Amino acid sequence: MRKESLSFLEELVNTPSPTSYETRGQRVWLNYVDEFADEVAHDEYGNCVATLNPGGGPRIMLAGHADEIALSVNYIDDNGFIWVKRMGGVDAIVSKAQRVTVHNAKGSVLGVVGNPPPHMQKVDGEPKVPKIHDLYIDIGCSTRKAAEKRVRVGDPITVNQNFEMLHGDLAVGRAFDNRIGTWAVAEALRLLKGSKKKLNAEICAVSNTMEEVGLFGARQIAYSLDPDVALVVDVTHATDYPGINKQIHGDVKMGKGPTLTHGTCNHPEVVKRLEAVAKKARIPVQHETVSATSGTDTDAIFWTRGGIPSALISLPNRYMHSPVELVNLKDLDQVAKLMAGFAESVKKDDLFAVKI
Repeated sequence: MRKESLSFLEELVNTPSPTSYETRGQRVWLNYVDEFADEVAHDEYGNCVATLNPGGGPRIMLAGHADEIALSVNYIDDNGFIWVKRMGGVDAIVSKAQRVTVHNAKGSVLGVVGNPPPHMQKVDGEPKVPKIHDLYIDIGCSTRKAAEKRVRVGDPITVNQNFEMLHGDLAVGRAFDNRIGTWAVAEALRLLKGSKKKLNAEICAVSNTMEEVGLFGARQIAYSLDPDVALVVDVTHATDYPGINKQIHGDVKMGKGPTLTHGTCNHPEVVKRLEAVAKKARIPVQHETVSATSGTDTDAIFWTRGGIPSALISLPNRYMHSPVELVNLKDLDQVAKLMAGFAESVKKDDLFAVKI
């Protein structure tokens, strides 16, 4: 991976961007894409757009969501301990004994998720499986009054786990879901800006908000942009580690390229074009299927207005929704190249419609 691109990814991952409070991460993204875009903008809820070749056609939306799962302050008890609510798919089991940061207008407050010793957690001889409402955060205050001087109800909370290279091309960190998406659309824009090939399409690279709590940002910005076609980038579950049933969850390996998803929101003609682009560029791709919904912004974008032809490109990710998500950076590079190749393949009169 290019040195500057790797630094951008690291800064994106390390910048807290809890769902509904994505501003800091969005500023990092806008600062980076500004060099490669003809126009940059954001809407009232913080959805950001970087446009290349405005006025071209058709209009292609490349989208990734900026937010990460998080907790929020729900209640402060008389002893100064903070009790929390979930913001997105937080796993209570992996949240225990973590260092966290509570974010507010005053700054950052360090805390720890309390975790009594194992022999003090047994119920009828067996360890108790924690629920979100069992989690509490210790910020070192002994009274509610002291704690309320530092935090308030509603403040978002993120885990303190930063980006690191694990081994070879493997990187570990929190919130690869879905900083890899916003990184990939930015990198696709960079590749297109530096390409010598003629670009017919207008490219709208999007870093949208609030995916983890209802796909809300994607609905907002897709309606506003009204693109002719949309490519969505997110993570998918790698299934190449112990304890995962491939008969249920499919066969997805890290290091074997991004995945293309088939069915429901994934328009067959858009997927077909992506497959052709991947084959021509020698980009390896894997395949997934869905029975109902994809669980990504693609679900919100494809039915917007009269229906937007859309497709999902996913990065294999081990240990999703944990502080130790693991991805392969070669796979990630290929996501950006696939989107850029798709954009370059589109002719001015291309229409993506089902042939009947």
